[in-house]
Amino acid sequence: MNSTLDGNQSSHPFCLLTFGYLETVDFCLLEVLIIVFLTVLIISGNIIVIFVFHCAPLLNHHTTSYFIHTMAYADLLVGVSCLVPSLSLLHYPLPVEESLTCQVFGFVVSVLKSVSMASLACISIDRYIAITKPLTYNTLVTPWRLRLCIFLIWLYSTLVFLPSFFHWGKPGYHGDVFRWCAESWHTDPYFTLFIVVMLYAPAALIVCFTYFNIFRICQQHTKEISERQARFSSQSGETGEVQTCPDKRYAMVLFRITSVFYILWLPYIIYFLLESSTGHSNRFASFLTTWLAISNSFCNCVIYSLSNSVFQRGLKRLSGAMCTSCASQTIAKDAYTVRSKDPLNGCHI
Repeated sequence: MNSTLDGNQSSHPFCLLTFGYLETVDFCLLEVLIIVFLTVLIISGNIIVIFVFHCAPLLNHHTTSYFIHTMAYADLLVGVSCLVPSLSLLHYPLPVEESLTCQVFGFVVSVLKSVSMASLACISIDRYIAITKPLTYNTLVTPWRLRLCIFLIWLYSTLVFLPSFFHWGKPGYHGDVFRWCAESWHTDPYFTLFIVVMLYAPAALIVCFTYFNIFRICQQHTKEISERQARFSSQSGETGEVQTCPDKRYAMVLFRITSVFYILWLPYIIYFLLESSTGHSNRFASFLTTWLAISNSFCNCVIYSLSNSVFQRGLKRLSGAMCTSCASQTIAKDAYTVRSKDPLNGCHI
């Protein structure tokens, strides 16, 4: 098996998806297409999200906008960092050796996705406090504390994955498009357990606990409001529409984002645990689960555009401003062209 692999290394490029290699090209075609496609979607989508937040002031009224901004910037950096394996697969010369490149790339993507995971947990805590302690919420959740929390998220995420540089093991499979990462850098069961205990498990438990209680409280509020309206309607003889908990709709948007995040990351986490515990690896499975998880960096943009009406208005405002700017530039260019063709503007004066 190893001899066959070594014999193919000189004639074929290193491809995790072996059926993606074509004899007519000297690179892994399918892998390049997948990674470049996701990179373009992630970068363009998150740039739009960041600009829409600047164009829609109502989005910034929620304290969760601090964490949404953090996630958008982290996802944007994920897209930018994905340019590194794209260049490697296209045989573009990298400035440093492959082992260091794949280690740094795997570390950076792991930290950025950890920031997203921790931000989702903080968002759920923020909404939980807003519903359970509405009277003291503004004193408990202040801009200064939010900024401190975001700083601690970045610091904590960095410290969790930093031991990967000290031979603790591989933090994930994001660098496996590089041969050295796939063949010479292995996962360690103890380091995997460390990551699960310090990051995956606490974040998942926090999200489950907070959203379960949020929807339970919202259901109680809706029931109380409907009972009061029914009592008032029986006294006045008028009927009115049943009002729902005002925080429930926004919580649903955040819950969708969180659910999609964990749905896309669950295969990756399961494979990560299985390989670390059994020692058996599969290149196709590692590539598929890794880039399925990374695709989540684009999904947040889609969920916001489909679920949040304020975001939709901000997106229309941004597109309208861009169209107005393009139209004004076109008019100015046409006016300049007309003036340049006027004989009075020539050398006849």
